Amino acid sequence: MTLEAYHALRPFSAPEGHLFVKAGARGLDDPAYELLAQSLEPYGEEALDLNPGVGRVTLALLQHGLLVRAIETSRAALRCLEAGLAKRAEIVCGLPWEAPSESADMVALVLPAERGTRYVTLSLLGAARALRMGGRFYIAGNKSRGFDHYFRLAQEILGFGVVLERKGPLRVAVLEKEKPPPPLPPAWASFSCWVRGRTLEFAYLPGVFSAGGLDPGSTLLLENLEGDLGQVLDLGAGYGALSLPLVGWAEGLVLLEDDWPSVLSARRNLGEKATVLHSDVDEALTKGRTFATIVANPPFHVGGLVVLETAVAFIEAAYARLERGGKFYLVANRFLPYEPLLLERFGRVRTLAENSHKVLLAQKLG
Repeated sequence: MTLEAYHALRPFSAPEGHLFVKAGARGLDDPAYELLAQSLEPYGEEALDLNPGVGRVTLALLQHGLLVRAIETSRAALRCLEAGLAKRAEIVCGLPWEAPSESADMVALVLPAERGTRYVTLSLLGAARALRMGGRFYIAGNKSRGFDHYFRLAQEILGFGVVLERKGPLRVAVLEKEKPPPPLPPAWASFSCWVRGRTLEFAYLPGVFSAGGLDPGSTLLLENLEGDLGQVLDLGAGYGALSLPLVGWAEGLVLLEDDWPSVLSARRNLGEKATVLHSDVDEALTKGRTFATIVANPPFHVGGLVVLETAVAFIEAAYARLERGGKFYLVANRFLPYEPLLLERFGRVRTLAENSHKVLLAQKLG
């Protein structure tokens, strides 16, 4: 896949109407969105979609004549929403637990179970706080990913609920807000670790990759960086696990990250020591911007599904954004087949280290 093809928005016809979709955007191939969109019944006038992805559920709410606000964290999904639904719905980049209190008669949520219990719990509390008393809360999810547990938790928070649809492991339920919700617990957490001869502290929000400790892949990459780094680009930077240890070594740091909670975490960790941008791969960079060193720990999941197209886009973006002679360090699980992709683009790839992960180095010679 070329970088141009990755970034391209494509029209898509859903049963509820027309959307835009793209590679790397969540919500198109997940059947939970389809089942929830088909199961909704309108209630009141104002609705909130707390995990919209490309907008299947948002579109269904609009088709029912509701005023809709969609709160999304992924820059890739936001690009689709803005292109397809911005004239009909309010599209917001934000955290699901920060929705305005008592602002909606109806809330819809495809449970983001892949992001962990803390993130889902805060999302359920955010939905309960956003609902007006007597409002309806629709949730969808997979039984094998904790739907029953989260449904019971939602009942504890809001009150009465019933499962409406069962399709294989998929479930859709609706609940009614019968009581005031409990207060939100603190969202921020932190940990300290020893990295390259010093103790660093990382703050993070729920749902970010490797929350609570530096992941083994990032550790391995940091142990194998070589020489002068110059200007560094951190692709898919997360909360700054790779970049914070490079402060004082790199001449400058730019971090790109698709996930909004990760962007907020990285900005807290790096402060004025780096530029942190909410970006669909390299979409937020100005044309022609290049770097001496690029580091990446690419994601290979989108909404819990294994998808390599984003990692392929990382490789294409790295080649496009490296200056001549620049180095691209990529760390990945050992089983992921990145070597042929790097060879095809760069012509040469070297394995610097390998255990449960591997650190690959490619250099732009042309």
